[in-house]
Parts: sequence; C-alpha cells; structure tokens
Amino acid sequence: MEIIQKLYEMTAFSELFETPGTFLMLLIAFILLYLGIKKRYEPLLLVPIGFGMLLANFPGGNMGIVPSSVENNIMHLTIIEIAKEYGIMNFLYYSLLKTGFLPPIIFMGVGALTDFGPMLRNLRLAFFGAAAQIGIFTVLFGAIAVGFTPQEAGSLAIIGGADGPTAIYTTILLAPHLIGPIAIAAYSYMALVPVIIPLVVNIFANKKELKINMKEMDKLYPKKNPIKNIQTVKIIFPIVVGTITAILVPSSVPLIGMLMFGNLVKEIGVATTRLFDAASGSIMNAATIFLGLTVGATMTSEAFLQYKTIMIVAGGFIAFAISIAGGIIAVKIYNLFAKKKINPLIGATGLSAVPMASRVANEIALKHDSSNHILQYAMASNISGVIGSAVAAGVLISFLG
Repeated sequence: MEIIQKLYEMTAFSELFETPGTFLMLLIAFILLYLGIKKRYEPLLLVPIGFGMLLANFPGGNMGIVPSSVENNIMHLTIIEIAKEYGIMNFLYYSLLKTGFLPPIIFMGVGALTDFGPMLRNLRLAFFGAAAQIGIFTVLFGAIAVGFTPQEAGSLAIIGGADGPTAIYTTILLAPHLIGPIAIAAYSYMALVPVIIPLVVNIFANKKELKINMKEMDKLYPKKNPIKNIQTVKIIFPIVVGTITAILVPSSVPLIGMLMFGNLVKEIGVATTRLFDAASGSIMNAATIFLGLTVGATMTSEAFLQYKTIMIVAGGFIAFAISIAGGIIAVKIYNLFAKKKINPLIGATGLSAVPMASRVANEIALKHDSSNHILQYAMASNISGVIGSAVAAGVLISFLG
C-alpha cells in the first residue's frame, strides 16, 4: 500500500483533482488544437498556443508562466536564475516575449512575405483599411466605461485590428497581466474570420452592392495616371512609410519599422535574397514557435478563469465586428458620392488578417457573381489594414503607456 501511495503521489492525479479549473483549461487547449489541426484555422499559431496551454496546465511540469502576483519576485533575477528557479518556459517568456522581442521579429517576416503591389495600384482602396480601425477606438471607450483601466482597455481594443503580434506587443507594454486572454481572443477571432466576415457582411450589405464588379468599374472608369515603374515604387514605399511613421508615430516604429524592413529586403531582389530567405523562413518560423508556446503557457487556470477574461472574449468579438462593419459603412458612404462604385467587401477586408480576409471576401463575391474576382482589390484594403492596426497600436501606446 505504501508503494501504491508513492506511485499515486508521483503522478499528477492528486493535483488535478485539487484544482478542477485545470480540467477546463485542458479542454480549451484541446479545442484550440482541434481548430488548428482538423479545421486548419491558423494552424501555425493555434497549434503551438494550444500545446503551450497543455504544457502549462499539466501539474508538476513547471511549464506555466508564473502569475502576475509573483512577477515582482522575478524581475530582479537574471535570465539564468529564472530558468533555474521557475523553469524553461519562464526563461523563454521573460527573455523573448516580455522584452517585446518576438512581435517585431514576426512583423519583419510578415513584411518579407507581403506584396504591397495591389495596394499601390489601388491607393484609393487603402483608405478603407484605415476606416476599419474604428472598432479599436469604439471598444476602447466602451471598455473604460465598464470598468477596465485605460491601459487594459487599450489592450482589449487592439483585438479589433485583427493582428495577433500587434495585440501582443501592445499588451506587453500596457497590460502584461492580460497577455494570455488577449492573445487567445485575438488569434481565435483571426482563425474565425471565415465565419465572422460573412456574418457581418450579411447584416450591413445587400445583394446588389455585393454584385458590384470591380473589373467592370475599372473598364468604365480607367485610371488617369497608372504607375509606370511599379518595382521602383515598391522599393521606395517601405523607406518612405518607415520614415513618415517614425516622425508622426514614433511608438509604432518597432512594428512598422520591422514590417517595412522585411518588405524592403524582399523587393530589392537578388542582392538581398539571403536576408529575405532568413526573414521569411527560419527566423520567422522560430519566432512563431516561441511566441505560440509562451503565450499558451500564460494560460493557466489561475490567470485565465477570471471575470475580465470573459469580458475580453466578448469585447474582442465586438471590436472585430465593428471594424468589419466600419470598413463596409465607409465604402457605402463613398459610393454615395462617387461614380466609380466599390464593392462593400473591400471595406470588410480592412482587417489585418492577411490574406485570409481577402480570400473570404473573394469567395463571397464569387457566390453572387461567378465572374467577380475581387481578390487583388481586397488585398489593397487588407494590406493597408496591417499598417493601420500597427499605427493605431502606436497611438494607444503613446497616449496610455
């Protein structure tokens, strides 16, 4: 019996039954893994996040990120001391995520994988990426009204930008104790873009508007001054945008600056091929793995099972929906005064969820008209949304940080 007792104590069963909330966290982790593996919803992020949650909630594994109440005891320790006393996951969290290192690195990779060509060819559509950021600022004031601190409200509101790294970076600087719920909400709603966009579009746009054919509009109203040397413009663009952003919104430079650098090494071509390969390949992949695992490891039952978590999940959805609706309404207002009409689906893609939002919008357009391929037009708004959300994050950090 003594041997059996020791064997039982060696396992995690006793601790599992002492903390029933752990079962719920494990269930959520399995759901995220299911969405990533079976449904293919953002698998590059949901799989490491879900597995990080599993690791953090297995009792005795010492893989969970310590709660914010213990954080003051850690901040004075060296990285080696953190690893020795609190485990490898806390070492990764405090050295890579807490310092704000990983989100800009991922933005560099995103920039290297992004083609700004569709946006540069359709600059008027880029403004709808800015209009879609309305969800961020609407939920900001709403969250303050229901009891969140301004810093917590800013972290919650940025979910409306539909950009996981931006949401994480903003939360690290404004409300680090909420990084787990914010990240889970942001990436979950990004994964559910194929569900949320059609839902909002059906409410705010009618069938006649959804049948607006962008290519036919281009034929009826051709561009007066088309770009002649697009490659030169694509090289100049990241330099100019990076410079202007650094002057107007300095706090957004870690994100916008790295995004533009990644794009620049892509557009230069052969001379920077090795830099492009590293930024878009090994560096970004490694950063994505560590980001997902460490974010998932913050999701312990003690940190997650709180009233604010429920409010964050609800508020994040509202911010997401308002951002989509804001882009659609902006297009509808534009169409009242313009001869060259725009399909409201272009406004719906003002989110940062690239390229999923554009693909979803294109599928909706094709359902209403099999010849209405709007992918390249949707990408113009979609790509500008990446820049817009990062700038919005910079504004929030400047005012609330």
